[in-house]
Order: sequence, then structure tokens, then C-alpha cells
Amino acid sequence: MRLPVAFLECPDTAAAIAELPSTAYADDLTLTARDLVCRDFRDALGSFPTGVTVVTALAPDASPIGVTISSFNSVSLDPPLILWSLSCASPSLAAFAQAGHYAINVLAADQQWISECFAARENDRFNGVKVSKGLGGVPLIEGCSAWFECSNEAQYPGGDHLILVGRVHRFSRGDADEPLIFHGGRYRKLRHDAQG
Repeated sequence: MRLPVAFLECPDTAAAIAELPSTAYADDLTLTARDLVCRDFRDALGSFPTGVTVVTALAPDASPIGVTISSFNSVSLDPPLILWSLSCASPSLAAFAQAGHYAINVLAADQQWISECFAARENDRFNGVKVSKGLGGVPLIEGCSAWFECSNEAQYPGGDHLILVGRVHRFSRGDADEPLIFHGGRYRKLRHDAQG
């Protein structure tokens, strides 16, 4: 059973559950209606394929920080602006919000392990990852499809995330032909047209 979108705005969880048929989610009664909607909403968002990026910066103590994100988009060509978002629950939120510069590292198809490393809760995410220094000393991950070196232009609250807008000062493309893709909760590869 699919819950209607109207449940997204339902503040009364008990009333929302009462409206469900008695057989709905009978084996999963510990979840609230909001939990169910959030999971369905996340699954629906997962039907949109995205590239995978790692955002890197320097923390206030000059130590490197990085996090895997898929919420990366262009905003403007003139001036060159991009955006990405980070969960308000992320331990690195304050450091990214305060960073003067950061880099968007667009991962190549063979860099799934890097995505997994920076998505983990481990402290030393840079272990085994080759980097060079970018604008403001920000780490640039080697072997990526592309890099965008940005200054922290603006920030906006966005529900349970912070939306960060970056002004691109430098960018470059790597030698990797294939990007890393995420779709339906899994990493994917591009399928090429037989004629292409």
C-alpha cells in the first residue's frame, strides 16, 4: 500500500495511523505513519539517478574533512554557482558551514570505495585516498571525473538539511570517462547505447 502524499503534512501521527486499513503494515507496527512516509519518500527520490560526489574542506583546526553526497546541482552559469545539502545531524555540519572554501569531487565509476569510505562514520576518511591541494588548501581527490573549487557563498535552512551554495572559482575535468552513478539505493554503471 502506498500512503498518499497528504500524510507528509499530517502532524497527528495517531490520526494518520487510524486512517490506514487494519492490515496495512501489520508486521511493522513500531513505525509511525511519518516514518513510513519518510521511507516511501526517500525511496521515491531514489528513483532519480544521481552522480556521486565527495565534498572536501578544511576544519577550523586545518584538518581535512569530507563527506559523500548525491545532492549536488548547478544553480547559475553567470556567476558560476553550485549547491549541495548536508544533513543537520551530520557531525561535520558546523565545519562545512564555517569553511571559507570547499571542493566538490565528482567521483568516477571506479571510485565506489571512496564514496563508501566518506559515507562511513570513521574518523580517518582520507586513509588511502590520494589527494592534492586545491584553493585554500582544500583536498582534491585524485582520479575524479571533475572538480569544482568553491567559496562558501550562501547557506539556507532546508528542513532537516542545510543547503550550501558555492561560488565556483576553479574547475577541471579528469581523465575518467565514466561517472559513479547512484540509483535505487545502489551504485550503478552507465549502459551505453549499442549505436553509441
